[in-house]
Amino acid sequence: MTPKKNNAALIRVAIADDHPLVINGLHHILANSADMEVIASYTNGRELLKGLTAQQPDVLLLDIQMPGQTGDELAEIISAQYPTVRMLALTNQDNVYYIKNMLRKGVHGYILKTTREDILLEAIRVLYQGGQYLEASLKEKVLQDTLQAKKQTAATPVLSRREKEVLQLIAQNLTSQQIADQLFLSKRTVDNHRLSLLMKLGAKNAAAMVKTAIQLGLIG
Repeated sequence: MTPKKNNAALIRVAIADDHPLVINGLHHILANSADMEVIASYTNGRELLKGLTAQQPDVLLLDIQMPGQTGDELAEIISAQYPTVRMLALTNQDNVYYIKNMLRKGVHGYILKTTREDILLEAIRVLYQGGQYLEASLKEKVLQDTLQAKKQTAATPVLSRREKEVLQLIAQNLTSQQIADQLFLSKRTVDNHRLSLLMKLGAKNAAAMVKTAIQLGLIG
């Protein structure tokens, strides 16, 4: 194990992940870093939020898929209540939607669990110094997605008020019947709106339709 510096100089790191093996692995990596220490680890959102009331780390390693409250929900809460905590999303999710969503929710960096140890340590140090960090392979994905979105924005379809309402509920994974009940419509009417949305957004299924709608800024 690498000898530690004076405690006052150490970067205080906390880990939030529901897999004990991941936590143990991160403990081992950080224990071998001369300028870092792990001050706490949590396996769910409830534990994390309770722990933060007692002590806040300099950098929080935050998984996206947490039991109870998801990483993006936790990031939004932590960003509002503990603005000095620098959050680094550490996840298996390399989808651009997850990356952009976590950044919108207040995280300061995003890397994959498959990354090299030196990249993890570099990301922690960059965040601690007040910067932001996005793994190189993910930067390219975000760039390409942004460029594609700009191209599509030039031909953003015009949606009716009702279509926007239906689209928002589709994005919440509601079925046509559930949407019909909520909007006091017939299921046939909702299905017609769904078909119209698919055609206007040039999508083959609901998932692609929601992704395109998000890229075009039609839904949040």
